[in-house]
Amino acid sequence: MTSIQQRAALQRQIWQIANDVRGSVDGWDFKQYVLGTLFYRFISENFAAYIEAGDPDIDYAELDDSVITPEIKDDAIKTKGYFIYPSQLFSKVLATANTNASLNTDLAAIFSAIESSANGYPSEQDIKGLFADFDTTSNRLGNTVKDKNLRLAAVLTRVGEMDFGNFEESQIDYFGDAYEFLISNYAANAGKSGGEFFTPTHVSQLIAQLAMHKQTSVNKIYDPAAGSGSLLLQAKKHFDAHIIEDGFFGQEINHTTYNLARMNMFLHNINYDKFNIQLGNTLTDPHFLGDKPFDAIVSNPPYSVKWKGSDDPTLINDDRFAPAGVLAPKSKADFAFVLHALSYLSAKGRAAIVCFPGIFYRGGAEQKIRQYLVDNNYVETVISLAPNLFFGTTIAVNILVLSKHKPDTKTQFIDASALFKKETNNNVLTEKHIERIMEVFDSKENAEHFAVSVDHPTVAEKDYNLSVSTYVEAKDTREVVDIAELNAELATTVSKIDRLRADIDAIIAEIEGEEAES
Repeated sequence: MTSIQQRAALQRQIWQIANDVRGSVDGWDFKQYVLGTLFYRFISENFAAYIEAGDPDIDYAELDDSVITPEIKDDAIKTKGYFIYPSQLFSKVLATANTNASLNTDLAAIFSAIESSANGYPSEQDIKGLFADFDTTSNRLGNTVKDKNLRLAAVLTRVGEMDFGNFEESQIDYFGDAYEFLISNYAANAGKSGGEFFTPTHVSQLIAQLAMHKQTSVNKIYDPAAGSGSLLLQAKKHFDAHIIEDGFFGQEINHTTYNLARMNMFLHNINYDKFNIQLGNTLTDPHFLGDKPFDAIVSNPPYSVKWKGSDDPTLINDDRFAPAGVLAPKSKADFAFVLHALSYLSAKGRAAIVCFPGIFYRGGAEQKIRQYLVDNNYVETVISLAPNLFFGTTIAVNILVLSKHKPDTKTQFIDASALFKKETNNNVLTEKHIERIMEVFDSKENAEHFAVSVDHPTVAEKDYNLSVSTYVEAKDTREVVDIAELNAELATTVSKIDRLRADIDAIIAEIEGEEAES
């Protein structure tokens, strides 16, 4: 079986688990139980593999908790960031899940113990609250303890049947792909909130490549609106681990997705000391001020959300927004995220940000911010993408690439709106599409109906309009008509019609003559 077939089979199995066990529980809510169980199994087996260290004579699950010394526990927490006793492993709980009358409370106690094992250690904040959304006592699982346990046992059993493969081999990537697949399918069925929750893998891949382009190493990579962490993880997937020296940083305002982002780091074998995901409002309560600057920034912030803006008089003096001389509109925070990212960007780095297209042509404060960005030569490229690439929205978004090390004062515009492949309910970017975009992004060469680099005065003359369609002439798909050829065809047709009419008139005259004679 090929890797593609294995991945597809695993994805089908995971999706079937969700459909089979969710019952009357809404899928968007119940996903956290499925994902939480997947995470629980993953860290259990990953931790056991760490303790066993490849020794075939050691089976951690069969050890008694009493043989674990304080020294063993201390060393494991310092390395892995958490501790799991043999009796707390997924496999041990699964073995009695269908007959355990206190399954839901036992699980709650285990999750609490795993989280609290990190208390007092450097990993405490990275582990704290990881299972907060996996509430095994919630009425969403059922009204009685028996109902809760039946559903939990069903999830545990189905997840236990899955083949994760050897964690030391590449098959672990299939689990990561399937995890993203599950999120994306729930996002696709969740409407608007889904689009804000998950950035499709193919779009994430393009954004990561834009931000990391030609960088042999970056100090850190950062996402100020991290969501489930998919953008950060694409950087890990498509670039050697050593290129990102000091790890992965992100901030997320939604508590559920904040937890999922941290889970996602562990699921992709990023240890606690290599990531820092924080909870909070990026615009009004930013983290990582002491970690600036970042060599690579990737982001898909929420489109046109409201924020305090001018209602908070301190924001105009904020180092992130003050240089532009104006705040983003209170009803549209898009450029607030852009300016935030710019302020966190290093002199050698790039930021690739997904943006709502309206911010590139609207007037008022947004026009003044565009002028600030262009006049200071921060805008490297604006790319228009095809519609319907994201779950839950058909908007044709743009990608804004910011840079502080441009070799000239030109701004590049790329019209990639025709690059897509139709798949089920959404469009996707293929590898060839991404290669085509990256090729022209790298060369900065003009390509008819696709890409053009425009000098600063031209952009200024157009009132700092940064819409791609303003600069890249769309291909005329109308049929070209040769008027002379058309007239010749018409003349021939008219001549044929005249002859035909004459023939018909002759036939009618002949018939009428015969009738008159008779």
